[in-house]
Amino acid sequence: MNFPSFHATRLPGIPAILAAATGCFFLGLGAPSPARASSHMDAPLITLDDAANTTDVYAFLNEHGGHRYLTAALSVFPFEEPGIGPNGFRFDDNVRYEIHVSTGDDVASGRSTFTYRFDFQTRYRNRETILQAYLGVIKAPGDEAQNLVQTYTVTMIDEHKGRAVTLGRGMVPPNNQGIATPLYNQGNDGEKPAKDGVADAADLDAYTAATIQNLKDGYRSFAGQRDDGFYGDIQAVFDLLALRKPGKDAQMGFNVHTMVLEIPVERIGGDMQVVGVHATTSRLRPPVLGGKWWAEDFRRNRDKYYVQVGRQGNPLFCEGFVALEDKDRYNQLGPQTDARLFKKYALKPELAHLLNALVFGGKGPAPETDRTDLAGIFIPDLIKIDLSTAPARLAGGSVSAPNDAGYSRLGIFGGDVLISRVQPGFDGKGLIPGGWPNGRRFGDDVVDIGVTALISDLRVSPPVINGPAGDNVDGNDIGYNKVFPYAATPHNGRAHDHH
Repeated sequence: MNFPSFHATRLPGIPAILAAATGCFFLGLGAPSPARASSHMDAPLITLDDAANTTDVYAFLNEHGGHRYLTAALSVFPFEEPGIGPNGFRFDDNVRYEIHVSTGDDVASGRSTFTYRFDFQTRYRNRETILQAYLGVIKAPGDEAQNLVQTYTVTMIDEHKGRAVTLGRGMVPPNNQGIATPLYNQGNDGEKPAKDGVADAADLDAYTAATIQNLKDGYRSFAGQRDDGFYGDIQAVFDLLALRKPGKDAQMGFNVHTMVLEIPVERIGGDMQVVGVHATTSRLRPPVLGGKWWAEDFRRNRDKYYVQVGRQGNPLFCEGFVALEDKDRYNQLGPQTDARLFKKYALKPELAHLLNALVFGGKGPAPETDRTDLAGIFIPDLIKIDLSTAPARLAGGSVSAPNDAGYSRLGIFGGDVLISRVQPGFDGKGLIPGGWPNGRRFGDDVVDIGVTALISDLRVSPPVINGPAGDNVDGNDIGYNKVFPYAATPHNGRAHDHH
């Protein structure tokens, strides 16, 4: 059981402690995630509720049309088998999906400053048929051939002012079935695999392009089925860390349902700041007691009957750090509780001990206690994004959408760095990571970044870097889009492969 070969180096100029207790994160070497990357099964109870099960959260800075945006995305519903029927995967009308943004002092406390809520509504054109989703070939989203039609509303809540504003409404495109949805696929042919990523919005498939929604105040949204953008050999990781070469991508060929929101940075206080992003899901629980009073209260006060069942910030604090006895509790609480309840798991990560014991024969390099570097990143569990830098370099991974110059799936471990205007950075001149944990881009190899950080000693100056190391899965099975909504095209139900 061996990781790929690696060597120990010292990277000068990086502070010994990567994140201060105030929450002003130095970003350090990422240090966040352990070897257990996103298997999408982070806690016992949430595995019973796929539509509310958060798989991944993404957040990064982009720029177009002379404006700067924080792009945030939440994916749910793990391991969607493409083309399954007769019932299709979809967003749940009884789940409230929320992306939270923290600014100012709220980053350190874990409190949300702004909440962006997605509420879905589902209807069927014809209920007197077994053809739940498709009555024929869909030529455009919402046409007469699309039997199952989902729409959604995006609401912005200013948590300090207690004010809610409806930003707008959008439509969910159909899932990629194959013959019924040919425009998702190569050559607009339902028998062929899904189209690869593109670098120009004009080249997006027709279903995706038609359902990108311009909202109020410069926001944009998308919600629909997408390829699962995470990649990693999760089967091997959970099989006693017995890694293999080459690794096998456990999420290969699976889809998820993804919401993407483009947030103008001027709406959240401008770009001279570090913000935090996390997401939650809450399920509607009607009153268990019957009677007229309860029915009336439910009708009038519906909001109070939503119960939080899922939460995610960085990949994957709950999965790889939090003990079984606290995993469901983590999903039911907010980041403002992390310092009190969950910090101990970052300071003394069991996974560091397991790596040392199982992979390195008891003589591993991973520090097992006093991991103040990990606690600085994970507590509170928000993805922190420096908005003062140049836009994030993006992954493409296809012929028509190559990776941006300077992009590395390994982030700082691959030399992908940015310059901050609000942080001293590693070198005192603003040098910070270009990818996770400075945000998280589609394409960031969170397994390799996390493993390398975990087995390195990031508390000394300069830190000892052991790596890079990882799981031998180095890319996604389909190219990402380099334009909104960034997530890759959903796989075709008739033409896809699993590992």
